[in-house]
Amino acid sequence: MRAAIISERNAAPVVDEFREPGPQQGAVLIDVDTAGLGGWDVLGAYRLGVEYPCVVRGEGVGRAPDGRRVYFGERSVQPFGAWAERTLVPQAEVWNVPDDVDDKTAISMGIAATGAIVPLEKADIQKGEKVLVLGATGTLGQIALQLARGLGAGKVVGAARSAEALARLKARGIADEVVALGGADDVAALKEAAGGGFDVVLDLVCGQPMLTSLKATNWGARIMTIGTGAGRKLDLDIADLLFRSLSCIGTGQRPPADREQIWLRLLKIAREQSIQVDYLDYTLDQAAQAWAAQVAGPHAKITATIKR
Repeated sequence: MRAAIISERNAAPVVDEFREPGPQQGAVLIDVDTAGLGGWDVLGAYRLGVEYPCVVRGEGVGRAPDGRRVYFGERSVQPFGAWAERTLVPQAEVWNVPDDVDDKTAISMGIAATGAIVPLEKADIQKGEKVLVLGATGTLGQIALQLARGLGAGKVVGAARSAEALARLKARGIADEVVALGGADDVAALKEAAGGGFDVVLDLVCGQPMLTSLKATNWGARIMTIGTGAGRKLDLDIADLLFRSLSCIGTGQRPPADREQIWLRLLKIAREQSIQVDYLDYTLDQAAQAWAAQVAGPHAKITATIKR
C-alpha cells in the first residue's frame, strides 16, 4: 500500500510502498479516506520508542471492514498511521461518525477541540468573564475562542505571534480583540485588550507568554496550561500567582470511552454554534509539503485526501 513513511529520526516523510497491516485481535483494519495532521504528530514521530520505518500517524476518517464510517485518533498500532491507504487502530479508539458530519469536522473536533473544551470547562467560565487564549491562531486556538464564547464569556481575546493570522480571527468575529505578542510592552497590550484584566487564560504555549499573561489577569483568575510550544521551564515569581490559580491539564489522558463522549458532544456543539476552522487540504502524494507546512506553523488544520 502507499503511505507517507518516516525512515529515520528527524527525516521528513516520503510517499512510497509500505507493508500492509494485518488483522490483529482487539484492533480494527481501516481503509483511510481522510487523514489529519497536527503538531503532536510531528513531535511524536521523533519521540523515544518509535521504531523506523513508520507511517505518519495522525488522526483520520475511513471505513471499517463492516462498512461503518469511523473516526480514529492518532493512536494507530505502530508502525501504522493515518497517512496511508490502510491503518490498524485499537478497537476502543474507533468511533462511528454520524451521517451528517463531514470528514474534516470529525477530525478537527477530535484531538484539537478536545484540547480546548476540557480545560475551558474546568475553568468554570462565568457569564460575562473575559477569556484570553494564548496561541490563538492554530486550530485548537481558533476552536477555543469560539467555545469560550459559547460557555458564556463576555469577551474573548486571542494572542499569538502572527499579526496577520490574528487579524483574520478578528475580521471574522472569532475573536473580539487580538494581541500580537513580542511588542514593546505585551503586558500593557493584553490589559488594554481586556479592558483591565482577564478572568480565564487558556495557555497553549507556556514559556514567556504564560508568565506575561499572569500580569494581565484579575484576582481569582484561572490559568489553564495545556501546551509547551514556547518553552517548558519557567522563572516564576510566586507573587504573580497569588490570588490566582494555575492548572496543568493533560487533555488526552482519559479513557477512550470518555474521549468518545466528549467528541460526540463537540460534534453537536460544532453544528449548533457553527464553529469555524481554517483548513489546508492536501493529497497523500503531497505529504512532504503538508509536513513542511505543519512544521512552519500553518494557522490551520491540515488534512489530506487518501486516494486508493
